[in-house]
Amino acid sequence: MFQSDKEGVLFLNQKYKLLKEEIAKVIIGQDAVVEKLLISILCNGHSLLVGVPGLAKTLLIKTLSEALDLDFKRIQFTPDLMPSDITGTEILDENRQFKFIKGPLFANIILADEINRTPPKTQAALLEAMQEKTITAQGILYDLPKPFFVLATQNPIEQEGTYPLPEAQLDRFMFQIYLNYPSFEEEVAIVKSTTTAASATVGKIMRIEEIIACQQLVRKVPVADNVYEFAVALVQRSRPKTAQAAAIANDYLSYGAGPRASQFLILAAKCHALIHGKFSPDIEDVKAVAQNVLQHRIVKNYKAEVAGVTTAQIIEQLS
Repeated sequence: MFQSDKEGVLFLNQKYKLLKEEIAKVIIGQDAVVEKLLISILCNGHSLLVGVPGLAKTLLIKTLSEALDLDFKRIQFTPDLMPSDITGTEILDENRQFKFIKGPLFANIILADEINRTPPKTQAALLEAMQEKTITAQGILYDLPKPFFVLATQNPIEQEGTYPLPEAQLDRFMFQIYLNYPSFEEEVAIVKSTTTAASATVGKIMRIEEIIACQQLVRKVPVADNVYEFAVALVQRSRPKTAQAAAIANDYLSYGAGPRASQFLILAAKCHALIHGKFSPDIEDVKAVAQNVLQHRIVKNYKAEVAGVTTAQIIEQLS
């Protein structure tokens, strides 16, 4: 699609700015969240959004899908949701032939709302689709649309009646993104914009073929050896009781991040560099994405809980 890599970098940088402007028509504030979501999509990764109710998580993802001109489906995860409710099911049609009815997973962007509300069997069905980008029904393999992204949400307040995602399944998500409360000025602007008859419309900034071309461009970005080594060393420092472990990891962590974290650090750093107009990532790009890549991949121990040490503080010291 692009005549040269330079043309691709300039195109992506311009589209990123336009996307942020378009999304800002509807979503006030949350600039860092929007940036990380766009990086995740351009890296062909999935993200886990964590935040209290009412922070416009659903509206943000719907707005993002409109700006990217992608098919969007929202699935409300509940304790009685079965795998076939999201993947699809076979029915007997009027000709007495079995026919597969596609479930809501057959879309480009899936909002898995409160993923920790549903039993492990249904969680596993979603996470299999995330990894394989396919669904198997009655022995037949169905390809999911391309591109395919899962943006799952979790409510950090209420934990009764939930099924927390195991670490192995959390590892499938490229980023964990925290949504914080808006500032005073942002909340005033939100109230002003949402309590009138006027409503903003979002234009279509990118097409599917452009998104796929940009994903391929991210993969082609060259990376210096010292950046690779920094990313791998950062991940290895998070692994307690190993030769490379940092002191804070030995003190406060039960488990560190696996090799997938190193892969995602480099991919995300590549994309972070591109959207900011650089042709290759440096160590600062790795540091810029480290929190979102690592915070759901390291497990604090009891000592950290007692001392009140946060995951963010541990990652800050590791990097």
